[in-house]
Amino acid sequence: MVEMKKLRIGVIGAGFWGRNHARVLSEIPQAELVAVCDIDRRRAEEAAGRYGAKPYTSSRDLYREESIDAVSICVWSTELFRESMEALNAGKHVFVEKPMASSSREAEMMLELARSKGLRLTVGFIERFNPAVTRLKRCIKEGEIGRPVSATVKRVSKWPERVGDIGVVKDTVIHDIDLMRYIFEEDPVSVYARAGRLRHRRFEDYVQVMLAFPDGKSAFLEANWLTPYKVRKLTVTGSEAIITVDYITQEITIETSSRTLIPRYEWEEPLKLELQNFVDSVLKDSDPKVKATDGVKALKIAEAVLESAEKNSLVELDL
Repeated sequence: MVEMKKLRIGVIGAGFWGRNHARVLSEIPQAELVAVCDIDRRRAEEAAGRYGAKPYTSSRDLYREESIDAVSICVWSTELFRESMEALNAGKHVFVEKPMASSSREAEMMLELARSKGLRLTVGFIERFNPAVTRLKRCIKEGEIGRPVSATVKRVSKWPERVGDIGVVKDTVIHDIDLMRYIFEEDPVSVYARAGRLRHRRFEDYVQVMLAFPDGKSAFLEANWLTPYKVRKLTVTGSEAIITVDYITQEITIETSSRTLIPRYEWEEPLKLELQNFVDSVLKDSDPKVKATDGVKALKIAEAVLESAEKNSLVELDL
């Protein structure tokens, strides 16, 4: 019997989300979680010990001492670029959490390095792997809602205390920026946004965004860290029907002029589907569902959102 090849992988960053990555990777049959790295030794040891991996406090030490193929990077947003470049220079395939980097220029440098070394680089846009979004995409492709006209997203909640180095646009709205490109299968041509700070001095904590797409399609995105409860919903309006998706429950509702359908499906963990896709892309030498170029474009649009909000004017996009 031929033994299945496994992807030897490490997790960089053992905070809340990094621990989730370690848990999921330990459950994927095609992956072997080799190491967990965090500047906080206690956190690294705790996460590594739970899943039979080795703890590190320095990613450089990890690359020097362990034979691994890839890393999953879950550090602070301002550290994503540095850690990703370190990993790519060490010859490792990289899964990097959103927003990928602090700026689109940094993201482009990561993309260029990955290409030059023939390495896989993918970005953590987890909503692409939400089963409800997959069903929505299938409905659109099969013509169930007719011609898509617009999309509206509401992504609101209390301020997540894990976030302290970026605002709501690059931390939260960037998910929906990517999803609009994914759903409409094209790039927006302009953006208009309003944003502000009510509770946080350094960064914006609320924003409303209008994205204009070719052929008259549009998307309205609302996000904040002010609402006392969490809402994660997407509505796509077509010429024949409306589809609403709840990202949290994965419930999908299809409304036509004559009926309302709420199909039932078993809940699946998007993070497991996402990391499985990364593992498969490396082992099979195939493109991941989210390419590095998707991360670069999402950051460019996010930067245009912030520019529009600051200038209170429309910003044209050329992606």
